[in-house]
Amino acid sequence: MKIFTNILVFLAAALVIFNITQLDFKNLFGGDNAVAFIGIAASCCAILILVIFRMSKKIEGKMNDKQ
Repeated sequence: MKIFTNILVFLAAALVIFNITQLDFKNLFGGDNAVAFIGIAASCCAILILVIFRMSKKIEGKMNDKQ
């Protein structure tokens, strides 16, 4: 499961980088930049969810070891 979450975090980070390259920095609040901003926000949320999931699995493992 750890390898799978690492792969997903890597893919989400790649999407953040890709969407940053799609931004037009001269006209930041116009054009198709809204799509890139949504993609960046969604990818950051995915990374956050995956990190929380990984931490919860570590906590679950430690609680099972104590029993």
